[in-house]
Amino acid sequence: QIGLVDYAGTWDSNNCTVSANGSEKIQGATDDVVFSRDREALEIIYVDSTQGWVVTSVADQGGTVPAAYVTATGGTITTSGDYKIHTFNSSGTFTVSCAGNASGSNTVDYMVIAGGGGAGYRLGGGGGAGGFRESVPSPAAWTGSPLANPGGALPVSATGYPVTVGGGGTGSERTAAEAGTANTSGSASVFSTISSAGGGSGGNYNTCHPNGKVAASGGSGGGGTGYSNTSNPGSGNTPPVSPPQGNAGGAGAPNPSPTSGGGNAGGGGGGAGAIGQAGSYPGQPSPENGGNGGNGVTTSITASPVSYAGGGGGSGSQANTTNGSAPFGGGTGGCTPEPSANGTANKGGGGGARNDNSPFPKQNGAGGSGVVVIRYKYQN
Repeated sequence: QIGLVDYAGTWDSNNCTVSANGSEKIQGATDDVVFSRDREALEIIYVDSTQGWVVTSVADQGGTVPAAYVTATGGTITTSGDYKIHTFNSSGTFTVSCAGNASGSNTVDYMVIAGGGGAGYRLGGGGGAGGFRESVPSPAAWTGSPLANPGGALPVSATGYPVTVGGGGTGSERTAAEAGTANTSGSASVFSTISSAGGGSGGNYNTCHPNGKVAASGGSGGGGTGYSNTSNPGSGNTPPVSPPQGNAGGAGAPNPSPTSGGGNAGGGGGGAGAIGQAGSYPGQPSPENGGNGGNGVTTSITASPVSYAGGGGGSGSQANTTNGSAPFGGGTGGCTPEPSANGTANKGGGGGARNDNSPFPKQNGAGGSGVVVIRYKYQN
């Protein structure tokens, strides 16, 4: 009795031939028998000199493996066609009970957005958006963002995967004429091997502030402060990944003459889809307007198009100037008496800055919290 099996799954290109060798018989004949199906298995047994070797069983193993699909819990679960979608608006655990197989599904796609950065005070820069990272299947089963990584799905095993949803950074608070509390960058969001960096905080008006004037780098960079020799914005895509997770903030407008009086507008925070707009200064076509936050991006990973990760608007310098706008979840800029706005929760937008004149205290916009979305095929 002899058993044979296509261990490597290559008999279609490397046939298995059982030879009668000219004298023995196989099922009553001296012809060779060829097996050519992948994963085929057979059993032959010697009976007598009349029939020789007889095939007693043949199985096409490649056709007997049933499709298995990823099965998991965690977050808020919805369905779209053949896909399940797990949305985490706060930290939790994605628990896989079945890892599936190649005949069904054994990978998951993701969108991981970090918290946006907080805005700076008095002619301050808008906060940068939280880092944005996404994958889509190849070929795509939904319309992903321009930053989506085709074929970047992650393999999973039957275990629990911690999910971290980053919080938004705090906005500066101006508590007295030249003093205030620090603004902060957003916090990272993490799923499996994918980490998105928090958005950078916006620049502040002067060195009396706890953060000084410097805008921070991050997933997207914070906008630079106006009326400053250090109006440079923060860099985006920090640390660098591919596709990039964000963009730089816009520069704050420098004061053309240190004795001219008046202020100059702050730059907008960077967004996932575009650099923040620079603030303007007197004499430009649009004088002393705050820079707009950089555009975010739109994806349909949750089954409908939603926009995320816009930068926060920069501060205008006067009440009659335009404050930076902030689409895609970022907070709009403000100038007394108008307030600035926070980034939208679970959109990863940067906070909006304001020119916060007295009376004090005056609060600048906080960044919006991030979000993690996991999507996979659960049926066919």
